[in-house]
Amino acid sequence: MASVETAAEHERILREIESTDTNCIGPTLRSVYDGQEHGLFMDKLDARIRNHDREIEKMCNHHFQGFVDSITELLKVRGEAQKLKSQVIETNRRLQDDGKELITSMEELRQCRVQQRNIATTIDKLTHCLPVLEMYSRLQEQMRAKRYYPALRTLEQLEHTCLPRAGQYRFCSIMAENIPKLRTQIRDTAMTQLRDFLESIRKHSDKIGETAMKQAQLQRSLDSSMCVQPRALIGQRSRREAAAAMTGTDSDGQGGSPLSEQDSGILDVENEEEDDVPGAQDLVDFSPVYRCLHIYTVLGLRDVFENYYRKQRRKQARLVLQPHSNMHETLEGYRRYFNQIVGFFVVEDHVLHTTQGLVNRAYVEELWELALSKIVAALRTHSSYCDNPDLVLDLKNLIVLFADTLQGYGFPVSQLFDMLLEMREQYGEILLKRWNITFRQVLDQDNYSPIPVSTEQEYRQYTSQFPLQDPELEKLPFPKKLPFSEFVPKVYCQLKEFIYACLKYSEDLHLSSTEVDDMIRKSTNLLLTRTLSHCLQYGIKKKNVGLAELVQVIINTTHLEQSCHFLEEFISNITNVPPDTANATKLYGTSTFKDARHAAEAEIYTNLNTKIDQFLQLADYNWMTAVQGSGALTTSDYLIDLIAFLKSTFSVFTNLPGKVAQTACMSACKHISTSMLQLLLDPEVRQISMGALHQLNTDVKECESFARAGPVAGFQGDTLLLAFSDLRQLLDLFTQWDWSTYLADYGKPTCRYLRVNPHTALALLEKMRETSRKNNVFAQFRKTDRDRQKLIDTVIKQLRNLIASQHHT
Repeated sequence: MASVETAAEHERILREIESTDTNCIGPTLRSVYDGQEHGLFMDKLDARIRNHDREIEKMCNHHFQGFVDSITELLKVRGEAQKLKSQVIETNRRLQDDGKELITSMEELRQCRVQQRNIATTIDKLTHCLPVLEMYSRLQEQMRAKRYYPALRTLEQLEHTCLPRAGQYRFCSIMAENIPKLRTQIRDTAMTQLRDFLESIRKHSDKIGETAMKQAQLQRSLDSSMCVQPRALIGQRSRREAAAAMTGTDSDGQGGSPLSEQDSGILDVENEEEDDVPGAQDLVDFSPVYRCLHIYTVLGLRDVFENYYRKQRRKQARLVLQPHSNMHETLEGYRRYFNQIVGFFVVEDHVLHTTQGLVNRAYVEELWELALSKIVAALRTHSSYCDNPDLVLDLKNLIVLFADTLQGYGFPVSQLFDMLLEMREQYGEILLKRWNITFRQVLDQDNYSPIPVSTEQEYRQYTSQFPLQDPELEKLPFPKKLPFSEFVPKVYCQLKEFIYACLKYSEDLHLSSTEVDDMIRKSTNLLLTRTLSHCLQYGIKKKNVGLAELVQVIINTTHLEQSCHFLEEFISNITNVPPDTANATKLYGTSTFKDARHAAEAEIYTNLNTKIDQFLQLADYNWMTAVQGSGALTTSDYLIDLIAFLKSTFSVFTNLPGKVAQTACMSACKHISTSMLQLLLDPEVRQISMGALHQLNTDVKECESFARAGPVAGFQGDTLLLAFSDLRQLLDLFTQWDWSTYLADYGKPTCRYLRVNPHTALALLEKMRETSRKNNVFAQFRKTDRDRQKLIDTVIKQLRNLIASQHHT
């Protein structure tokens, strides 16, 4: 059994070797070598190999004839192949000879195709690169021409459009690296131009403001009733330029004119026609502002630009609003100050209306509020130094023009007009000071004499200056005299000039006629009640003013008082306000001239009394003289001179109002009577004789004779004698020695000596007693003297009792 199985196994292995790939025969052979039948297997293997060799031999023997036939056929084919090869070689030779030209042409065609492809590639690349180069060239040209805003737009297009299409080239990289530098250069250059512009408008704001104010003045002079804002006068050229600047670059990328790229902000207007007044903005080229604004907007730095611009303009505003220390000295200083302010705000207003948000209304209003407060403060300070009314008036007109100009640009100016009303008080005070000097000069130059006129022309000349209405005077033939002196027409003309000066200040202040009328009347009242009144007092109180001058002053003030209603009408005519308007202020001229006249009258009385005192100082009474016969007594020399003086003086009073002359005469007589009584009661006169009383009585009779003669017309009866009644009754009492009547009737209305004061009688009686006692030393043994002494003592005792009884009651 074992041998059978082994034989079967070897058979299987042999089949496996025959049918299996030699690469996989290893495991099969290993199984043979691992077994114990190795030799047997080898025998089997050899037998199988021999079997196969016999099969191969059989097969070869079977197919040998066919092989031989194939070889024979192959040998025949070899000859044909040689022929075919020779033909092919020949054909190939001829083909090669014939294809050389074609190959050359094809090579040329290939080269052409390569070149064509390279050209197409180059054209494609150049199509992308040439715009970059052209745009960069344009950028360089714009930079050289200082057209920075178009250059910035070109730069933006180059960076975001052209360079990405061009590809990665070295020159593109260099350009890309230069773009930030160029952008920074454009930004810095634009800022430099803006600084130059700001500096230029700071220097030229005076010219800009002057032009704007001229336009406002021209517009107001053309038609004051039309409220045309100065902005309407802006030239169309500046509007077109502003519009072009705001819309940016044009079709070829160039924005603004070449001229505007070069200037510093102020245009040359010297070649403008004189009749064509340029607009305020026509003087300024705002393209640097617009360019810089556009450039910073494109760069994304608009906020930085706005803050910088506003900050710089605020600094310039502070400089503009700072007045010069000597601004108040001339009107030109004020004009330059206003021109600079107007120029500043004209520029800001134009920037406000031609840019979108660079400055806004709130910013401009804030600047104006700051400016207005500083302007008002500066004007209050500097105008307070001014003492020239003409300069104040010119300043007022300049402020009005300044206010009207800025009001035309939409700025509120009510505070300026309020300040002008405040300055009105200062102007009034300056006018009062000037007119005070004028009135004093008129007073000093006046000759205090009636004005002589010899012709009708002269008469009309004076009556045109002063409203004289005197029919009686007009009827008199020439030559004749006006009752007043030169002072009257001159003062009246000066009053009218003052009113005109007040009216000039009230013009253009937007006041109603009633307000103007009230303002003029109040100022005129101050002139009358304060300035003119003081000047009249000054003229009256001067040391060298005599009675004749005082009389003329009274006549002058009387006529001026009568002219007050003409002044009322004059004011009403120039203000078109009826004088009877409700709440209208009345002129105080009547009271002023009345007060001056009363002061002159009082001065007349004072001067007259002073003159009388000077005569009375010459009185040289011998108080101890003995009693003489009535025929031996004569009037004292001093009294004769005094009465002569009074007669000549009162003759001058004929032109005075009756009451004034009468009062002066009465006052003079009373003063004489009082002074003569004081002579009797003088403490230094301790003794008075009856002879002295008789002499004084004689002088009093002379005075009474003067009073009875009526030196001044208008007294009724013996009214003037009443001035001497006190002294007369006293002298009668002593000279007639009528003590019994005096003591008996004292206190009764019918008493003859009603005006004799017991104190006065007692003092005089004691002086007589002293005289009697002195005489009694030498005549004490004469009975009549002793009796008289006793009588005096008795009367003195009774008078003392009378005085004592008055105290008790």
